Amino acid sequence: MSSVAGLTAVDGATVLTTRYELLAFGAKVTRRRGQQPVASVCVTEPLEGSMPTVVDPSQLGGTRHFYAAQFVHDQQDALALVASQDGRFTVFAWSPCECQVHAHRVETLLL
Repeated sequence: MSSVAGLTAVDGATVLTTRYELLAFGAKVTRRRGQQPVASVCVTEPLEGSMPTVVDPSQLGGTRHFYAAQFVHDQQDALALVASQDGRFTVFAWSPCECQVHAHRVETLLL
């Protein structure tokens, strides 16, 4: 796993299977052909009193966050983990109950 961790320093996505087998690193993720752009994302934070909010994907942060949300929108059985330089760590997953991408901001759990 430590060898895979080093690959995340390369610009682009690191792609793993559910068995943590490396498929690619430095990958450029784009919208799936024929798919609509992700329109909204439900954001939650693990803080007492915090309520879920639905935001435009452009409000999530930078390019990594936007393309992670789009990837999960297109590949609904996938997860995307994004660590950004500003210290945010976000887990993106498809919510079948809400029929939209859900962004879990979890950096407070990592402190």
